[in-house]
Amino acid sequence: MEQRALGRSGLTVSTMTMGTASFGGGLAAFGDTQLDGAQRQLAMAKDAGVTLVDTADAYSTGLSEEIVGEALAGQRDDWLIATKVRFPMGDGPNDRGLSRHHVISGCEASLRRLRTDHIDLYQLHEWDGQTPVEETLAALTRLVDSGKVRYVGVSNFSAWHLMKMLSAAERDRYVKPVAQQIYYTLESREAENELLPAAADQGLGVLVWSPLAGGLLSGKYTRGADGTVQGPKGSRHLGDWHEPPINTPDRLFATIDVLREIADGRGVSGAQVALAWLLTRPTVTSVIVGARTDEQLADNLAAASLELSADEVAALERVSRQPLQYPYWHQAMTASDRLGPADQVLHANHT
Repeated sequence: MEQRALGRSGLTVSTMTMGTASFGGGLAAFGDTQLDGAQRQLAMAKDAGVTLVDTADAYSTGLSEEIVGEALAGQRDDWLIATKVRFPMGDGPNDRGLSRHHVISGCEASLRRLRTDHIDLYQLHEWDGQTPVEETLAALTRLVDSGKVRYVGVSNFSAWHLMKMLSAAERDRYVKPVAQQIYYTLESREAENELLPAAADQGLGVLVWSPLAGGLLSGKYTRGADGTVQGPKGSRHLGDWHEPPINTPDRLFATIDVLREIADGRGVSGAQVALAWLLTRPTVTSVIVGARTDEQLADNLAAASLELSADEVAALERVSRQPLQYPYWHQAMTASDRLGPADQVLHANHT
């Protein structure tokens, strides 16, 4: 499996990352993978060349981290471990957010659950508008200086959140994030507006969560006669789980049709095509794959070796392209002669 540099850092990671949202069963929509299943799936991922496993303290209220720690016992040096902090881990007023208190105590708790002395990539799981970024950065810098954390990243930040943090880190000489973990798929390409250009401009790695749009791009969903989403019994989008939201059903189903056409022609799954497309996108470092079953995981991992042709990429580009929003349509009309490399991450798709 290909290894890519994580932004401008010296760290390299596999193009597939093992996701663990299903570990512990607390997020029922993702599955219920217990220790034996986790050990099997991590072994499968390792055999395929995966080097990074991604978890979070909030997944099953710490149980996912505990399972990862136990499953990787005796093989810590073979893996990079990424986890996250931000969401509630208790009922107290300080058991959430990105305060110095919660970031440091959260890290120490994660280290205990993961049975390790360091976290390779410690990510801020979500923006905290009530804590000064300088306080959060000071806490992260302390963790890096102490050896408890090797690199830091952010997740689910807007572009202005990201740039505010990077600016404060540079100004005050705090540790800087080297990567962002974002939602980005053929079904939802908003990240191309600012998050991917920011990554290109600032030299950040990009990890993609839910790269199959919560299963929408797996090939198992179809358009019903009434225009609604149809799928196998028990599928998460047929129940109460609506993340990610479906904002443009017509474009989604048109994209699924092209996915199926390419997949049928290649003798692979639609999921593999969707994952392989992501690995062609500028700034994308790794896609995070997890699965309810071993069979799903094996299928997802196979996407790492699927190379789409230029015509296939172009077909997917055309069907899933979203219209330019302001100010980007204005830039395309009036400033196309002065666009830089970061601008082209978006505008190259619209020429």
